[in-house]
Amino acid sequence: MLINRPIYLNKLISYKDTAQLIKVITGMRRCGKSTMFELYQDYLITHGGVKPAQIQSINLEDARSRNLLEWETLNDHIETRLISNKKNYIFLDEIQNVTDFQRALDSLHLKKNVDLYVTGSNAYLLSGELATLLSGRYVEIKMFPLSFKEYVSTFSDKTNLPKKFNDYLRNSSFPYTLNFKGNRTQINDYLDAVYNAVILKDVMQRTGIADLGRLEKVVQFIFDNIGNETSINNIKNKMASDNFKIDARTIENYLEALLKSFILYKVGRYDVKGKELLKTNDKYYVADIGLRYFLLKRNEGDIGHILENIVYLELLHRGYNISIGKIGSQEVDFVAEKEGDITEYYQVAQTVIDPKTFAREIDPLDKIDDHYPKFLLSMDYMDLSHKGIKQINVLDWLIA
Repeated sequence: MLINRPIYLNKLISYKDTAQLIKVITGMRRCGKSTMFELYQDYLITHGGVKPAQIQSINLEDARSRNLLEWETLNDHIETRLISNKKNYIFLDEIQNVTDFQRALDSLHLKKNVDLYVTGSNAYLLSGELATLLSGRYVEIKMFPLSFKEYVSTFSDKTNLPKKFNDYLRNSSFPYTLNFKGNRTQINDYLDAVYNAVILKDVMQRTGIADLGRLEKVVQFIFDNIGNETSINNIKNKMASDNFKIDARTIENYLEALLKSFILYKVGRYDVKGKELLKTNDKYYVADIGLRYFLLKRNEGDIGHILENIVYLELLHRGYNISIGKIGSQEVDFVAEKEGDITEYYQVAQTVIDPKTFAREIDPLDKIDDHYPKFLLSMDYMDLSHKGIKQINVLDWLIA
């Protein structure tokens, strides 16, 4: 199933023929990067006046490409197939698998008749030597699994949003899982394959981590504590209580590798009054709630923190930089900022019908004395907007 994802497609279209820029799509495995290349190539042929011979597309995880995993071989393979008097569109999927891939990119990038597009499933792609080598010469397009709006768009019947939202959480936001039509065994098998690919290829193989048991214990702890303030000591103490000895530096290395694989996201805290970032007790969110359900082997959970996770991912989809807001001893779930002096504040709760819960959620927003928009998102359909703070049903907000 090819799912039209116009946000990403339009970004690629906007960068068409900007040969001075390498277009780099980053994101977790199976979030849809390869499919997006297919959609864009179809656009080039049907609307962009591009002939199929002008397109070279190579998936560097495909066994048929195993002889192209050295940069010189890959470069020669592409160069011999370039059409000299035409623009050539080169698509390299999972480029991080190529030894010294940055050399191939640099070589191809220098050719004026090459428009270059690459994907990678690990943030190491844009770190170190490549970032230095290509500084100012690439644009990163961050891609995520399906948003709820994208998920709903795949159904002809757009009604019964609560049921669809529950399926979205349980069955995963990875696009390919839609092909299984809710078959739990097939979905679990697929999620198992995705998880193992991330852990074994993007975390262990990429970083040299050897202790799978300890790594998975850290993953389970983080997945079980989404939306909670978390420190290295929290993790270390929990591991010790489970008879797993691990030092702080090793935990830091594990977390860095997991973050770079895009299976996890870290959100720092921001002092709203003091206008500064704080250095302790970050929060973590996962790339896909269905994967969390699968890994923890249970369906119950704190729906409040799950909603937080979904709202956080949606804000990423919408291009915001996000932090946790601190107002004295109180907290605002998300401070969302975007270029153009755009700042918005969000509180997220399962329900705020109870007056005490409503007061607890609304009070930190009340204490912010600037004039940026403030939102209270919950599953409630009753309008509980208050003193300029707009209460919105979270499902309505997600599909807006």
